Amino acid sequence: MAAPKKSVGSSFNATSFQKKTRSKLISIPGTRPSVQNGQLIVSTGVTSLDYLIGGGLAVGTVLLIEEDRYNSYSHMVLKYFMAEGVLCGHELFLASAQDHPDDILQELPAPILDDIASHSPLEGRMQLGGQYASQDAMKIAWRYQNLPKVQTALASSSRFGHYYDVSKKMEPEIRQAANCYAFYLPEHPTESSATRSPLLESYSALLQSIQEVIRKGGFDGAAPPSKSRNVLRIGLQSLGSTLWGDDLCCRDNPAHGHALTTFLYGLRALLRSSLSVAVLTIPSHLIQNRAVMGNIIRLCDNAIALESFKGSDRETNPLYKDYHGLLHVRQVPRLNCLLTELPDHKDLAFKLKRKQFTIEVCPFSYFPI
Repeated sequence: MAAPKKSVGSSFNATSFQKKTRSKLISIPGTRPSVQNGQLIVSTGVTSLDYLIGGGLAVGTVLLIEEDRYNSYSHMVLKYFMAEGVLCGHELFLASAQDHPDDILQELPAPILDDIASHSPLEGRMQLGGQYASQDAMKIAWRYQNLPKVQTALASSSRFGHYYDVSKKMEPEIRQAANCYAFYLPEHPTESSATRSPLLESYSALLQSIQEVIRKGGFDGAAPPSKSRNVLRIGLQSLGSTLWGDDLCCRDNPAHGHALTTFLYGLRALLRSSLSVAVLTIPSHLIQNRAVMGNIIRLCDNAIALESFKGSDRETNPLYKDYHGLLHVRQVPRLNCLLTELPDHKDLAFKLKRKQFTIEVCPFSYFPI
């Protein structure tokens, strides 16, 4: 029997295996994929805080900052977040019921030049040479070898984020180059609705304004792929205070107990489907209902609390002379994984070192506070 003939032009696939090409990630200045979960992250403007929350703040998430009693350091961290967005070319959305957003933007810290931030004080002394410099460095290393710092090294060619000097203000030319959307509550009059709704009119107007900016600015998923993408940084100041019409800080059983949590539900839904990231501050020390405060924390992806030494006995205690307060980690994110990356240390303190806001491990964690 003759063997069957093979057609010359026919092609034969011996296997169905096909090489899988890696999908291209979104390339946006000031962002990078996380090494832990592949999520797109941005810098908070504080390198030690980036290290603490896993390398940076993931796009589509919310960072909650519980304000200190005098609202000085929490307000400073919010300015760092907005200043980082200006230098990265991101668009900004700033909302406040007390200070006008334009006034807040005028107080953004100035970035530190590379030649100033590239060397630490210890490295500067080592470069002087000589026996005394090396002996002093050995003493410092022996003394602090068991006290690892949270802050990453300043001398890094591939660093993420910038460094700022809080004693100087950002140049107007740099600040005005950024596209910023302002929401000042006194300039947005709200009308009381006849229907009883758990969402206050002030929060409703704020949520609608954020939604409109996300839609018109092309930050949502419906934007055409051909359009150049960017990140929207959202800063919300002192939510839950009486200036927003909320009574969380006035009563044990507030009449609007679900207003802020309802707003956070809507905010997270907007962020999850857009290239946006939010940082909000809340005066938690004034909220008397701890159950409501617990719900607020659980509705945020990241949550930290700043406890300042100002006005307390610790301010004059020699044990805490090198620090300005404590930092407590309330909530860490769980993104694209079952488990979360917990901080290496729970006893953390913050201070203004060389005009920079830094977070370090408490050397007095073994002493009673």
